[in-house]
Formats: sequence, C-alpha cells, structure tokens
Amino acid sequence: MDEELENLRKKKLEELQRQRQFRESLEEQDEQRKEFQDKKRMILRTILTTDAKERLGRIKVARPELAEAIENQLIILAQSGQLKTKINDEQLQMLLARLIPKKRDISIKRR
Repeated sequence: MDEELENLRKKKLEELQRQRQFRESLEEQDEQRKEFQDKKRMILRTILTTDAKERLGRIKVARPELAEAIENQLIILAQSGQLKTKINDEQLQMLLARLIPKKRDISIKRR
C-alpha cells in the first residue's frame, strides 16, 4: 500500500514537472515572438514614411497575410542594404501593384 502510494506520488510529481516545463516553453516562445515583432516594428518604423505605415496598417486589417509578406520583403531589402531612402506611400503602392495580381474583368453575358 505504501509502495503504491509512493508510485502515485512520483507519477503525479513527474506530471506536474512536465506541465511546468511545457508552460515555461510556451512562455519562452511567446517572449521570443514578442521580441521578434518588436524588432520588426522598429525596422519598419525606420524604413517607412508615415503615409506608407498607415497604408500598410490598413492592408494588415484587410489582408493580414499580404501585409506580412510585404513587411518581410521590405525588411529583407532593408537588411540587405538595397534601401537607400525611406519607402513612401507611392513606392509602397508600386510594390503592391507588383505583388497583387491584376483582377480579371469578368462579364456575364445573358442569352
């Protein structure tokens, strides 16, 4: 009986330790994600004008996956040294025009 109780205690303790490690791992991942987002925001703040940041913010609301792709591309350009000046709204619009495929004109004909 004492041995069985001791085994149950050990199993419970191991389970609690695994849960704690899992929580700590999640907290660490969350912290890393926050740091990454902060760095990303800082880089974007330095390479975009106010108008371009506003446009990118509106895009993020409407199409988050597109905004993420644009942000990543801009950061890569900045880190590789290909950006010499801040990206303004017009330049961002040109980039968007290249990234977003043209919509086809669809016409429905009635017989």
